[in-house]
Amino acid sequence: VEFGDLVDVAAADLDWAGRRQLGLSLRRVELRRCRLTGAELAEAAVGDVTFDECRVDLVGLRHAMLERVMFRDCRMRECDLSGATLKHVLFERCDLRGATLSAARLQQVELRACELTGIRGAEALRGARMPWNDVLQNATLFASLAGIEIVTDDE
Repeated sequence: VEFGDLVDVAAADLDWAGRRQLGLSLRRVELRRCRLTGAELAEAAVGDVTFDECRVDLVGLRHAMLERVMFRDCRMRECDLSGATLKHVLFERCDLRGATLSAARLQQVELRACELTGIRGAEALRGARMPWNDVLQNATLFASLAGIEIVTDDE
C-alpha cells in the first residue's frame, strides 16, 4: 500500500515515518503495527479508521478532522493535535505523553488507560469521558488545570 489518500484499506507493518501529506484523506481504513513517526498530516480528514499498535509519535495532525476513529495500544508521544476536531474518538491504552491538544475541539471522546503526563493544552479535554481510576491516576494534571496547589501532609 502506497502512502497517500486511502479508502477501504487494511494494512499492517508499514513504515511511513517522516512522510508529508497535507490534507491526507483516510476513509474506512485499518492500520495495524504501522509506523508514522514524525509524519506531517496537517488538515487531514480521517473517518472510520482504526490505528492498532501503531507508532503515531511526533505526528503533526494540526487542524485535522478525526471522526469515528479508534487508537488502540498506540504510542502517540508528542503527537500534535492543535486545532483538530475529534468526534467519536476512542484512545485506549495509548501513550500520549507530551501530546499537544491546544485549541482542539472534542465531542464524544473517550480515553481509557492512557498515559497523559506532560500533555499540553489539557483544557481541551473538557467534556471527554474517562473511567474513574484514570481520572484518579491523572489527578495532578486536573488539579493543575483547576489551579489547585497540592501539598503534602507535613506542609
